Amino acid sequence: MNKIFDVIIVGGGPIGLACGVEAQKQGLDYLILEKGALTNSIFNYPVNMRFFSTSERLEMAGIPFMSVENKPTRTEALEYYRRIYSHFQLKVNLYEGVQTLKKIDGQFEITTTKTQYQTKKIVLATGFYDLPNLMNVPGEELPKVMHYYKEPWPFISQKVLVVGGANSAVDAALETWRKGAEVSMVLLDEEVDQNVKYWVRPDIMNRIKEGSIQAYTKSKIKEIREKEVVISTPDGDVTIANDWVLAMTGYKPNFALLDQLGVELSLDEKRQPCYDQANQESNVPGVYLAGVVCGGLNTREFFIENSIVHADSIMKDIRGKLN
Repeated sequence: MNKIFDVIIVGGGPIGLACGVEAQKQGLDYLILEKGALTNSIFNYPVNMRFFSTSERLEMAGIPFMSVENKPTRTEALEYYRRIYSHFQLKVNLYEGVQTLKKIDGQFEITTTKTQYQTKKIVLATGFYDLPNLMNVPGEELPKVMHYYKEPWPFISQKVLVVGGANSAVDAALETWRKGAEVSMVLLDEEVDQNVKYWVRPDIMNRIKEGSIQAYTKSKIKEIREKEVVISTPDGDVTIANDWVLAMTGYKPNFALLDQLGVELSLDEKRQPCYDQANQESNVPGVYLAGVVCGGLNTREFFIENSIVHADSIMKDIRGKLN
């Protein structure tokens, strides 16, 4: 309890691990806290998910990322980051969630599900995949509503409604349809997102065009019931029979941790945290932001490949300030 770390990194995803590698290089006494499995976000990706980025763009710390094809799979990524963890013998406490963060006399007290820590600096590398965007409609609490999709096998011969038009929604719709589900989609816009993976988008567009997958465009969920769903469409409410709702509505950062530390957020719809782009330090001295958490609700600005550099900037700044 009397030990004071130089820096504690909250989040054991790819960027959190990159921060750990750079902390070691700078000779800092560090610890990574992860509430789930190693790279928990990637673990929760769909089983058959393939990255948009190529493997070489995801590489870090000089360790090659080998994949069978140009774009790696979820399994290949899990193995790569396990190798990073093992190669550098990173100090990571898994299955230890952070509950409260406090700044006391210029240092920080972190309370987790297991104990308390003292640290001079904090890095928040919490990503945004842990908290789904809720639809806030009646029936969303029913067991048949899922905000995370893993694989298609449970949905064979089931009536499945997929909500959303981005990559995760399209993948879920195509996979479940190919395994024999009766699939419908609810899209806010006229068609699926323009940013859907280029090798997948023509597939979903053709399935919708031929009627294999029913798409309700410019529509949204109004109510979810045990055996049916009510959809608000431009032509009025439509009620369809339904067994499962896959709500692929996106995710958001853990704003509660930012609020506890007093990190300011922009007043626009992005709710982007305030930080110095030169060293990633927030408006709260000693609190640094790394990875996609920097984008707030704008989750399409920061990715693994363009956020790895945050680790180097942060740890060099911390080393300099501690000196």
